[in-house]
Amino acid sequence: MSDVGLFGPDSVTWKLHREPILMLGGLRSLYLQALHPRAVAGVAQNSGYRADPWGRLSRTSAYVATVIYGSTAEVEQASSRLRRLHAKMTAVDPRTGETFRIDEPDLLRWVHVTEVESFLTTATRAGLRLTPDEVDRYYTEQLKAAELVGLDPATVPSTAAEVAAYYEDIRPELGMTRDTAETALFLTVPPVPDTWGPRALRLGLTLGPTRWAYLGIAGTAVALLPPWARRLYGGLGWPTTDMTADLSIRGLRLLLSTVLATLPRRYRDSSMRQAALARAQTAAA
Repeated sequence: MSDVGLFGPDSVTWKLHREPILMLGGLRSLYLQALHPRAVAGVAQNSGYRADPWGRLSRTSAYVATVIYGSTAEVEQASSRLRRLHAKMTAVDPRTGETFRIDEPDLLRWVHVTEVESFLTTATRAGLRLTPDEVDRYYTEQLKAAELVGLDPATVPSTAAEVAAYYEDIRPELGMTRDTAETALFLTVPPVPDTWGPRALRLGLTLGPTRWAYLGIAGTAVALLPPWARRLYGGLGWPTTDMTADLSIRGLRLLLSTVLATLPRRYRDSSMRQAALARAQTAAA
């Protein structure tokens, strides 16, 4: 009952991931990941995200929450299941016709780096204050998450400077493909599931204020991308875009904080975080 898992209450990871705005960081990471031709081909050819996008999002979110807040046993069980699943999957590179495993270290490293960098960038640009040392500590702590998916921690960037150098080195491998364009469009205009209610309600969600609100969130996620990534998507790399994105993300964080402050305490944190905090209190007793 006192097992706090991989990180614990004194970690930068727990400090960062208590921020609800990180949901938008996850969306940013998907736009970024789609710029790697092999990575996005692997997802397109193996994932059922088009048929069940919200189910896949839920499963991915549950895995991330387990890694951050789960007990050691829960983390090992979830990561072992993920590694077994990935080990069975292959895809075909649409540019070369080569068949490749989706658990190749280069692809796993790309997904890991873009995910943790997106979480960190989104939170700090939304207004979370972290010192340079805390930023590096977060990247170093996340080496544990990288190891869970099968990566050698020694091969994974573990500081802000190393992440910047990694992006600089990998940029020649990135670009727009058909899979990239289709994935980005899907992320921007996802379908409303049949399970969300009658056709009239789904139509309202598709065309009404909810859809426009989501488009604003997706637009902010794209604007938060590095300028070089926005240019690959055909967008602008201007500093004014970054300024607008910062204003938008800070406003969203403030709105989320205001709404959550009106809710009972038990609804402000996920069940995984509440369980982790309870175990941490037991460990400290």
